[in-house]
Amino acid sequence: MENKDYRVRVTKMLIRKEFTQLLKEKPVQSITVRELCERTGINRSTFYNHYQDVYDLLEQIENEMLGELNEHLKSISPENDLMSMSLFEGIFRFLTGNSDICVIMLGENGDKRFLFRMLEMGKENCVKNYLQSFPRASREQIEDFYAFVSNGCLGLMTSWIYTGMKKSPDEL
Repeated sequence: MENKDYRVRVTKMLIRKEFTQLLKEKPVQSITVRELCERTGINRSTFYNHYQDVYDLLEQIENEMLGELNEHLKSISPENDLMSMSLFEGIFRFLTGNSDICVIMLGENGDKRFLFRMLEMGKENCVKNYLQSFPRASREQIEDFYAFVSNGCLGLMTSWIYTGMKKSPDEL
């Protein structure tokens, strides 16, 4: 059983590695299961044992990354401290530690829905906490504030990635 689990992990790792390489070259819509299988040296039935298609593979990678980011954020900043520098620093440290996949996901061939999902992940907690911090503001004003702050962060992340992630999370 342990041997089979190891083979499954290695196969998935190989598929994901080649898939991310292909995403550096072209958008997901242009990647075929056949091409991916040829590059990995596995047969199509092996691919289909783990994924429905390349979109399912992309979604699983995104879900895994968002889950890791969510856990990372919980560990670095208390829920009621959503504007702290440690939170923003933690986000950039996470991106640095996962730079290979982040460059692809946030790059030109990345899935634009991923950016939206990233923003939505923290929206409810942020809005709740912003409402407490700014009691005279309406929910609509708070949601506008969240859109402003979160999109500014995404712009900074994107710029950072396109310039080769040269600055450290501390500098950002």
